[in-house]
Amino acid sequence: LLDWVKYKGNPVLVPPPGIGVKDFRDPTTAWTGPQNGQWLLTIGSKIGKTGIALVYETSNFTSFKLLDGVLHAVPGTGMWECVDFYPVSTKKTNGLDTSYNGPGVKHVLKASLDDNKQDHYAIGTYDLAKNKWTPDNPELDCGIGLRLDYGKYYASKTFYDPKKQRRVLWGWIGETDSESADLQKGWASVQSIPRTVLYDKKTGTHLLQWPVEEIESLRVGDPTVKEVDLQPGSIELLRVDSAAELDIEVSFEVDKVALQGIIEADHVGFSCSTSGGAASRGILGPFGVIVIADQTLSELTPVYFYISKGADGRAETHFCADQTRSSEAPGVGKQVYGSSVPVLDGEKHSMRLLVDHSIVESFAQGGRTV
Repeated sequence: LLDWVKYKGNPVLVPPPGIGVKDFRDPTTAWTGPQNGQWLLTIGSKIGKTGIALVYETSNFTSFKLLDGVLHAVPGTGMWECVDFYPVSTKKTNGLDTSYNGPGVKHVLKASLDDNKQDHYAIGTYDLAKNKWTPDNPELDCGIGLRLDYGKYYASKTFYDPKKQRRVLWGWIGETDSESADLQKGWASVQSIPRTVLYDKKTGTHLLQWPVEEIESLRVGDPTVKEVDLQPGSIELLRVDSAAELDIEVSFEVDKVALQGIIEADHVGFSCSTSGGAASRGILGPFGVIVIADQTLSELTPVYFYISKGADGRAETHFCADQTRSSEAPGVGKQVYGSSVPVLDGEKHSMRLLVDHSIVESFAQGGRTV
């Protein structure tokens, strides 16, 4: 791949009538169509404020024909960048080739929303003959429901690894340093740790994202294992050799009697982003892990669970990451990220954190929320 010759027929894909020249980009991995020798791919666009996914067919990847209609459209979501479209198994625990379809299969439609720089996804059913994808739950449609990652994460894309039969996800973590700081450190933003992607058979509504197994080869020395009884407001120090590069797995067991005995712990409208962060305490939270902390705790990054409980007695768990005290440096983003996460009967509250100098990637409930 050292010497390239441009194809004389470029461009091979141009926007159709009514689509702006800048509103047409990022074709997906192709999959086989219903006819012999036919390949299909989808590309993101918009009509007004409606995000859409167009589908093209080709047999040679130099000439393309636009299929009638759209794969899917969601009003109010704006331009769809980096559209991803792939199958997931509802029965097995392995990834599927992009062309796979049939019984026991759902299809994931993912779009990067240009208006707010967020990656959204939804799970649904793909009708190959009709060129239509339909979400299982219209309220969790692509762009208005679940996000792949509730932090600083965008422009992600998956590929199928046939050797290990897995689907692997890459994403872009856009850091918020100034341009001068980027020049000083020698890079501007990073790629996320690769993640395997599976269908969450327990909820039927979520994907499970988990760091690829190769990450475990980076571990050195014996693991630090500790069991503690955490009391309200307490901080337990875990001594490690380096706080800059860590792979942390932790689970919390909440006292069931105490949880059931509390009638109303918080208003129903709790949100990580508007809660004020880990410093705002309630009856049932926060509880979690503080990473990248200095000796005086003037800088620290809490990743935590918070349980809210309304007047109806129903508990809802939230998974948050608080950046408000992550750095004393001016000019960098300092937000509280997060979302609610389903914690099913019999499950402990579990998280895994990958800490790498300036990045913390956080996985709750086996990757149900990230």
